Amino acid sequence: MAERAAKGRAGKQIDMTQGSMWDKILLFSIPVAVTAILQQLYNTADIAVAGQLVGTNAEAGVGSNAFIISLLVSLFQGISLGANVVVATAIGAGDAERAHRAVHTAVLLALIGGVAFALLTQLLVTPLLVALSVPAEVFDFAASYLRVYLLGLPIIFLYDFEAAILRSVGDTWSPLRALAVSSVLNLALDVLVAGPLGQGTVGLAVTTILSNGVAVAILLHGLLHTDTEVRLVPSDLRLDAWAMRRILSVGLPAGIQSALFSVANIVIQGAINGLGATVMAGSSASASIESISYYNINAFGQAATTFVGQNNGARRQDRCAKTLRLCLLEGYGVCGVFIALILVFGRQLVGIFNPDPAVIAEGYTRICYVISAHLFSISIEVFSGYLRGYGISLPPAVWTFFSIVVVRLAYVFFLYPGDPTFTHLLLVYPITLGLNAAGLIALYFMMRQGDAPSVS
Repeated sequence: MAERAAKGRAGKQIDMTQGSMWDKILLFSIPVAVTAILQQLYNTADIAVAGQLVGTNAEAGVGSNAFIISLLVSLFQGISLGANVVVATAIGAGDAERAHRAVHTAVLLALIGGVAFALLTQLLVTPLLVALSVPAEVFDFAASYLRVYLLGLPIIFLYDFEAAILRSVGDTWSPLRALAVSSVLNLALDVLVAGPLGQGTVGLAVTTILSNGVAVAILLHGLLHTDTEVRLVPSDLRLDAWAMRRILSVGLPAGIQSALFSVANIVIQGAINGLGATVMAGSSASASIESISYYNINAFGQAATTFVGQNNGARRQDRCAKTLRLCLLEGYGVCGVFIALILVFGRQLVGIFNPDPAVIAEGYTRICYVISAHLFSISIEVFSGYLRGYGISLPPAVWTFFSIVVVRLAYVFFLYPGDPTFTHLLLVYPITLGLNAAGLIALYFMMRQGDAPSVS
């Protein structure tokens, strides 16, 4: 029995502190990327079904929420990285007791935080949509979808934390399997509620919550029955002061850094909304396609965080440095292929969301500008992930605030009005991503001058 249990642990966990690394980073990153893509497809499926079965205004309404939803998802995933780093570092150091405290604090923190966000954001629906300049003809579609979606934030937050906990021991397949099941369910329910049942955008939001709930239940079952260091014991659920402080000190800046991209994009979305429903629909479709490339990039950033976290805990600084090099090399290789494929087949991909030739043309224009700029995003995610693995989370967030939020706001309010066209607006992406990448690389070299602090 003990031998079988050991095999089960080996089949799920990745030994990040011993042996070759290039294959383990790939084995870790690929499921993370696919999981993130499936998570994005929740909203993407809603946009596509709305466009095909409800109408262009419904599609534009659901799509206009994409950046708000992206902000919340980015914030939650970033905060959950705090749990990933703390648990991974404790495991690398062989401290099972601290890992246990961190796991139970993280789960309870997710539940409390999710409920708080769900209640608070209900008050912000109308102001946010007004700030985004959502046109009157699509406003009701956007508001009804967003209000219902926000009620599901506790479920979404809990999934992110469950997945982060499992990834801290190298189990990236369980989150993928759970989300695969719920994604298929979500698409089937979307078609049902928007088609035969005719429930429109409200029905689409409800199916998203229900499907996410299925993923949460699957991961919860896994955590309750795992034989690894992250087993969940319900009677041990409590907020541990040390664990909560460490999780939030790493996770909050990481979440804010991720969310800052969405904050800046919300301002850009407001400018896009002023260009009409056709540009809005094309841009929404393109943004969903771009996420396929971005989440592959982000996966290597998460790999850098987790591998550095465990090896820093084990005091294997040589493997931390090797993690950075391999994540950059493999990230550029894998993501370069996706970028090329999306550029070649971009028009056909936009057409899946909306067959209107005008929408396809606007969507492909955006793809050409934004996807090319993703070459900068690889350095952004990997260098940020490396520093975060050491618990260095605040400096990257501060630089991101300046290079992404401040510069994009300045561009939209001062440069864009001089030539208020879609292509001129899209130039903001390569400019700011290149600036952000350069600053994070410089920050890495500055941090190398001293000893990187460990999370303890």
